[in-house]
Amino acid sequence: MQGRLIYLMGPSGAGKDSLLQAARESLQAFGCRLARRVITRSAESQGEDALGVTVNEFERLERAGAFALSWRANGLAYGIPREVDDWLAAGHDVLVNGSRAHLTAARQRYPNLLAILLRVDEGVLRQRLLARGRETPEQIEQRLVRNRRLQEQSVGFQAQGSNDGCFAPLLLENSGPLSQTVVRLLQLIESNRQCA
Repeated sequence: MQGRLIYLMGPSGAGKDSLLQAARESLQAFGCRLARRVITRSAESQGEDALGVTVNEFERLERAGAFALSWRANGLAYGIPREVDDWLAAGHDVLVNGSRAHLTAARQRYPNLLAILLRVDEGVLRQRLLARGRETPEQIEQRLVRNRRLQEQSVGFQAQGSNDGCFAPLLLENSGPLSQTVVRLLQLIESNRQCA
């Protein structure tokens, strides 16, 4: 039986990496594998379990067909290794840290994917971005503007998917305690198995 791609997305600073770390063992107990992203940013500055590569190396891997999915955002390139297709074919669910802007392309490749949108209050998001110290204040404001634009698009996805709960991204709030978000993530995955 084919596994299901679970596509977690949300703005930078929403806490996707913290959520994945906190939920790792529970997800594995569900039989869900976590894909490790490849990013054109040094491993030390990522804050996630990802492989940092140079732009040239990323482009070489992309040309060689090493990625099931790849995209560009905020001046970086991101790739999901092709091994996720092997895991899916073996019947495993696979959770990937995806991009809101790339959701349409991801759904074309994986029509039955389960999209989960991690949301956070904009004030909380601004504080988190400032606290991690990766971007200038101007870059943070650009991220917040991008977040607002993509948030509006996600509302459009929900409107389109109003007659098909498996199409619309499921909303997962992460402005409160992380432990609550982990519980809710697992509930969303379990309660939407019929979308596979």
